[in-house]
Amino acid sequence: MTAEVTQLWRHPIKSHGREAVETVTVIPGQTMPGDRVWAVAHEASKADGSGWVPCANFSRGAKAPQLMAISALSDGDTLTVSHPDRPDLTFAPDNEQQAFLDWVKPLMPADRATSARIIRVPGRGMTDSDFPSISLCNMASHRAVGQKLGQDLSIHRWRGNIWFDDMPLWEEFDWLGREVQIGEAVFSVRERITRCLATTANPDTGVRDADTLGALETWGHKDFGVYAEVLKGGKISVGDKVELL
Repeated sequence: MTAEVTQLWRHPIKSHGREAVETVTVIPGQTMPGDRVWAVAHEASKADGSGWVPCANFSRGAKAPQLMAISALSDGDTLTVSHPDRPDLTFAPDNEQQAFLDWVKPLMPADRATSARIIRVPGRGMTDSDFPSISLCNMASHRAVGQKLGQDLSIHRWRGNIWFDDMPLWEEFDWLGREVQIGEAVFSVRERITRCLATTANPDTGVRDADTLGALETWGHKDFGVYAEVLKGGKISVGDKVELL
């Protein structure tokens, strides 16, 4: 089995924007550099920045679909976030939180806990998994979901990190407990990714318009992509090979 990396994506603020990269250097036991560095804790959250906590502590696309339409651009310690219904905002997440909280407030449903603060855990991206993971996603599986729905779906519904093609659909689920080499790096594939309502929202509009979960259930699950842990670090670039070891 040999596939090829087609796209690399990171999400600087968990659930609040996406950014494409051409090359990344991954480090053993860490998340993808620049991915989910920050997360937005809501007013009922127990997150204090001292360590990892589950995603229920954060504002996220499952509860606020408009967040899915945010894109981001990193420049050192600053981020520029964009949304079709908001003016662009450039800010430093570590010390200009209020500007961002004011910017995102109109995108939040009135019946949900208000976004209260941005947190950062040094050395730990705030992945949904309780271990520092990088998500691997199969374009064939993505296309199959779109075909099932009769819709042209954006890959951004899945908020994946490493995308690859030239492989059978759902082949990635057979990788559990195995090692995969991508570019110079080696990963241990640990878990399937169970999906939530965030994937039903259109990343261009922030409007829920596709029953992605219903489509997945026709295969007997609600899973898309796999979580992997970096065993051996190294550079990964678009066009690199993906090989099961």
